[in-house]
Amino acid sequence: MKQWIVRTILLAVLAAAGYWLWTVFFPNPEKAIRNRLNEIAKLASFASNEGPLAKISNAQKLSSYVADNVEIHIEFQRRSDSVYAGRDEVMKACVAARNMATGLTVEIPDVEITVHPGKQSATAGVTLRAQVHGERDYIIQEVKIDFVKTEGDWLITRAETGRTLR
Repeated sequence: MKQWIVRTILLAVLAAAGYWLWTVFFPNPEKAIRNRLNEIAKLASFASNEGPLAKISNAQKLSSYVADNVEIHIEFQRRSDSVYAGRDEVMKACVAARNMATGLTVEIPDVEITVHPGKQSATAGVTLRAQVHGERDYIIQEVKIDFVKTEGDWLITRAETGRTLR
């Protein structure tokens, strides 16, 4: 009788470990996209003492999260309207932003994800909160982001800022 209990407990532990491993290596699309957005926020953030090689490297890593034919439409606090088409333009814009700002902290506190039928594309509505180092106020912007699953990775195909109230 004791062997039966030990085997049952062992089987339950193995099943739980198997389930945990499955969710780690094969997360559901919503979790994978949330993780991706958190990684993007970390890569978009930078300190004032970031070295020149780190600026280029981190901008390159950040641009690897977008598709080759990405379109990004940004209206920044009603000051300027910018459109970036393609991965190379995104990388150049990231390097330029890192060279112009003294530092930046990016957070994505609110995320709503809609996974489309077939689970190969999704749309995320996010609230982006950023603070330029040395400035008191936060930049808060709503962004709609379209994702497509390509070779196991969720890549951004389009991002567009929404209009926020002042």
